[in-house]
Amino acid sequence: MTTLADAPALSDAQSAAVLVMLLGEDEASRLVGQLDASELTRLGETMCALGEIGPDEILQAIDGFVARAERLGIHAHGRADQVRALMTRAVGEVKADNLMQRILPEAPTYTALELTQWLNPQAIVPLVQGEHPQAIAVLLVQLDPDVAAKVLHSLPAEQQTQVVHRVATMGPVAPEALDMLEELLSRRIELCHGRDMLTMGGTGNAAEIMNSSGKVVEKRVMPEIAKIDKNLARQIESEMFKFEHLYVLDPQSMGSLLREVESDTLINALKGIAEESREVFFRAMSSRAAEGVKDEIATRGRLKMADCIEAQKQIIATARALAAEGVIAFGGGEDEYV
Repeated sequence: MTTLADAPALSDAQSAAVLVMLLGEDEASRLVGQLDASELTRLGETMCALGEIGPDEILQAIDGFVARAERLGIHAHGRADQVRALMTRAVGEVKADNLMQRILPEAPTYTALELTQWLNPQAIVPLVQGEHPQAIAVLLVQLDPDVAAKVLHSLPAEQQTQVVHRVATMGPVAPEALDMLEELLSRRIELCHGRDMLTMGGTGNAAEIMNSSGKVVEKRVMPEIAKIDKNLARQIESEMFKFEHLYVLDPQSMGSLLREVESDTLINALKGIAEESREVFFRAMSSRAAEGVKDEIATRGRLKMADCIEAQKQIIATARALAAEGVIAFGGGEDEYV
């Protein structure tokens, strides 16, 4: 039996090619995007020339990478900037700033707004009771969606629509508006510090809050938003319900959905998502049907992403209709149980 020691030594280019092929497509594309034309050519030629790659070659490539990493180490210089850049790409600039202030606080003081972001919903509700919907909206978009949803749920029914409408239509927030909110919060929690102009809110933020609010609030608020601005309501709804939300369906609900979906539509939709994400759909099928769909996906060839997205939208529309009829359920709210 061939051991790792007996396997032919890989060149640096071969080791790099193996490591790139071990990555997912997104990670690999981001990595090779930093290479110049000659490096890309050499890497591509090496990847094509390797042929079958056995476990010994994979272990050798990984061992080489680990040995080199041990020699080089990871420098501490600029670490805070690296972490900030990573956080910004992951959650956006506003949330990244707040996270970095928690990770590397320059001083042990917090603004009233910052302190509010640490509070649970029960502690926040008394801070906003009786306040103007615009002030509440500015506060909600700075909270985690789950916390914001619970605060929204606690508001009077007639105020909920006004708040969600303001969240969805919010753009740049002037320093004066933040000053007023800061003063409001500082009067009640006795803290005050700093003001900056922030761009917050939008339909995505409104959708995140509504997703976590439960169907009772959604059914009350969304028709009222539509009366104010039909186009805005459509934008919020499109953000609220994404194809990924189908992944939480149990096999019975998924089966009910798939019975209403054309085979070609399903194949096009699944073509546009990762293989592991397709399993929730396959689990709701018979083994024979699942294998048939897998074969169709494999033989369909290249497909425009726009076509995949259009197929996914059709399935989403079907899922929304079935959910409205009570045929399938997504859960996610205490007021959805009877």
